[in-house]
Amino acid sequence: MKILKLSILILIFLSSCPIYAQTAYQHISDENIYNFIDDLASLQVIDANTAVKPYSREQIAKWLTQADEQKDKLSNPQQARLQIFIQEYALEAGHLKTGKATLYRKDSTLSAHLLPPEVTWSDPLFRAVIRPVYGIRYFSSTNQKFYQSYGGLEGIGYVGSKWCGYASLRDNHNSYEPLARPTYFTQESGGHLKGNDYSEMRGGLTYTWKWGNFGLIKDHLEWGDNNNGSNILSGHTPSFAMIKLHLNPAKWFEFEYFHGWLVSQVIDSANSYTTSNGYRAVFRRKYMAANMFTFKPFKRLNVSIGNSIIYSDVPVQPAYLIPFLFYKSVDHTLNSGIENSNSQVFFNISSRQIKHVHIFVSIFVDEFNSERVTDPKRTNFVSYKGGFSVTGWPLKDISFAAEATRTTPLTYKHRIPATTYESNLFNLGHYMRDNSQDFYAVVRYSPWRTLQLKASYLMAVHGNEYQYDINGPVVVDEFPVLKDKTWTNNTISFRAEMLPITNIRVFAEYSYSKIIGYDVDGKTAQYYENLYTPQYLHGITNTVIVGFGMGF
Repeated sequence: MKILKLSILILIFLSSCPIYAQTAYQHISDENIYNFIDDLASLQVIDANTAVKPYSREQIAKWLTQADEQKDKLSNPQQARLQIFIQEYALEAGHLKTGKATLYRKDSTLSAHLLPPEVTWSDPLFRAVIRPVYGIRYFSSTNQKFYQSYGGLEGIGYVGSKWCGYASLRDNHNSYEPLARPTYFTQESGGHLKGNDYSEMRGGLTYTWKWGNFGLIKDHLEWGDNNNGSNILSGHTPSFAMIKLHLNPAKWFEFEYFHGWLVSQVIDSANSYTTSNGYRAVFRRKYMAANMFTFKPFKRLNVSIGNSIIYSDVPVQPAYLIPFLFYKSVDHTLNSGIENSNSQVFFNISSRQIKHVHIFVSIFVDEFNSERVTDPKRTNFVSYKGGFSVTGWPLKDISFAAEATRTTPLTYKHRIPATTYESNLFNLGHYMRDNSQDFYAVVRYSPWRTLQLKASYLMAVHGNEYQYDINGPVVVDEFPVLKDKTWTNNTISFRAEMLPITNIRVFAEYSYSKIIGYDVDGKTAQYYENLYTPQYLHGITNTVIVGFGMGF
């Protein structure tokens, strides 16, 4: 209740600020719009900070409007995709969607559409859209045939020029096995399973003014530039509740902050109890505070630095509600003489100063000691990612990207179970966690209208699985990096995807994979395959996936 009262007071204070926009977040799973925004930024049609996602739908609408004003710089397929997206974000641009699938339209106030099904309302005070969401993927691999589907409902409401509320509910079903578990090295989003199913509820209430916004939301976040999974915040955990603040008071500066309520799944035996109907288990409290400062010393050069802390077992700490602090120093004061909380520092540099080219570096620092730098036997707990992309050169409709990630042992881990870099046991950072490396390359080609062809290659390696035990036989910073292979993945994929109408996508994909485990540290190769990989991808496999999606 104290946090709710604090949030209300902050919103009342902000009511005195002039209002120019509203904020409903577009989910990070919508790769089509996020890739398109990346392309527009690399073509220097817009200037976007791509290190922090999700973007608000209102901001996306502004970027699309800028692109429409410069559409002579875009190829015909890019212009076709632009028109599809402009229809999707029509409400945020201040008008109703049009098109042949319109079932009913009343002036400029009410419209109903068949494909995709949705109802939209717009008047001077209130704008809203509500629609069903549905998607299905059929898998046919060497090992198994099955399908994965989701269905639900989503809606967005804008009140006046200040407030916004949005919500998305969907049930996810797997006919054979879950595609995401806490130990799997996959890019699937996690969920709390009930058999092979899980549901996901996202949404938020936000307040926006000229140079920022504040909200109470439950959603996914992605921090750090990437083409194949961020190493700062990947967004693969189940969504969690947070208070979120975004500031953009000057062209050269942006700021992002959140305080989140994570799920530890660590039993608090002191507060758990037995009732006449059984045992009531209670999890230990777990929270996360994080910020990201982005400076723009030159146009299209973004230098971001931030820090975070995960703390537990106490009520919400007011010091971590102060957005601009260095939390490790705060922790030293709060926990003087006892076990500290789990803190991190991270950096992201993104340059689009050369037209068509995007170069980025992303570094996540879990633990750092300067003495380890010069000692070959010791390592800091760090994840490094670097990559680049070339868009629209030498041919307008082709883009190429490549990146590499290397993470040292024990990065993302912690010796206290309730303060690990996790929520619901899913890692918040890179999908391959610690003691691993991967290389990823992708080529995208748009031959006609919204059709996009993609070819990609992934080479990934995971090393020994070490435990963070300060009383163990090996000093924790002396574990060798990738001493033995426990698991490797070599995958070549080809994908075709098209957006036939607004908010609907159809796709087909073929992949050849060689995913194998090794006999290491007293465990069998099969053990590691089962631990890190869904069964349908074990060994050498050929997999075909076809499907469609409506909504995100």
